[in-house]
Amino acid sequence: MARTEYYDDPNAPKPNSMVVAASAVVTDDRGRILLQRRRDNDLWALPGGGMDMTDSLPGTAVREVKEETGLDVEVTGLVGTYTDPRHIIEYSDGEVRRQFNVCFRARIIGGELSISDESTELRFVDRSELDALPMHQTQRLRIQHFLEDRSAPYLG
Repeated sequence: MARTEYYDDPNAPKPNSMVVAASAVVTDDRGRILLQRRRDNDLWALPGGGMDMTDSLPGTAVREVKEETGLDVEVTGLVGTYTDPRHIIEYSDGEVRRQFNVCFRARIIGGELSISDESTELRFVDRSELDALPMHQTQRLRIQHFLEDRSAPYLG
């Protein structure tokens, strides 16, 4: 299923769903950030996804990282909340969503890095490589807030 992301685009389709989601900034022992190249839009992104009815938000982040990367993580903090109504995600099946995303900090506690059916590539990326990667601006914002090492989470 293809995915198209819009930001502040007057031609974006109108949303027909609201999805609560969690993402995680996972770093390795060298401080590099784990990113996946998404199969549905070919852009680099943090691991994450929608919350199930049986999940907590931190639990969603842990589950999504495991499903998408093979790694077991524990949540260690909060990067921020991302609820900008100008960000619209359209899927080829007709869903057009607004997403309420909570982005966490997480550390690896086990597992083995493995690609899921949702991605074509996984890698730990050094800060100096981030600008060269094709990535939606909403993902860049989360990473920027993480790298700023803010004393309080971003609320937006």
